[in-house]
Amino acid sequence: MKDTTKVITATEFKQNLGKYIDYCLEDNEVVVTKNGKKSVRLSPYLTEIERYFTVKEKALDYQYGGKKVSYEEFIEIYEHSELRMEYINGEIVLQDSPSTFHQDIAGNLFTILKEFLGGKQCKVYIAPLDVHFFKKGLKTPDVMQPDLLITCDHQEKINSKGRYMGTPTLCIEILSQGTRSKDMVTKLNTYMLSGVREFWIVDPKKKTITIYGFKGFEVDDAEIYQHDDVVQSYYFDGLKANMLKVFEG
Repeated sequence: MKDTTKVITATEFKQNLGKYIDYCLEDNEVVVTKNGKKSVRLSPYLTEIERYFTVKEKALDYQYGGKKVSYEEFIEIYEHSELRMEYINGEIVLQDSPSTFHQDIAGNLFTILKEFLGGKQCKVYIAPLDVHFFKKGLKTPDVMQPDLLITCDHQEKINSKGRYMGTPTLCIEILSQGTRSKDMVTKLNTYMLSGVREFWIVDPKKKTITIYGFKGFEVDDAEIYQHDDVVQSYYFDGLKANMLKVFEG
């Protein structure tokens, strides 16, 4: 967890009271020292229920977030937890709740993909759905939950427990502030090395869609769509999406 506590002297606090109150309102803390000793802590005001959930969230993050575990340990933890989590490069990554705009975009894309796939062998799924990605040359998979995915091997790759154990043909990630780096770099690498054929990165802030096409476990093509462009799939012939429809809502 990032430490956002600022330590200042009593003189600094007196001279810049408004500044440090504003700093605390951004969910930070200020510790005031007097004669070299910490004497006062200024923190954001929380109601009792807010304090309960904040403490609970930090405890869960401390317990699981960023923890290095084996694949077997992750499965054991995951099956006994109600948290949404992924397993990437041997590390547990907790999933945040998406924004309403994120969900609008996911719903729009699901409708577009489902309509296109009507009557076809492939199928679209929306998160949360665990997918085990076996990267080329590695025995231990990453376990992730793409925001949307298209599978064309689900008929033979769903096990006795109803879990999908295949490789999606197309994965889509909708960026959030906390997942930008992970989705744009780490997940791109995992999808590429696992045999996924196409990856869409949807940016709600910039209202752009970047499409990567993979071939031979390498990037074969990359296109960026924006404004009122019509997105065209790299792998699926005839799959198109109007950008205005994608970001509607």
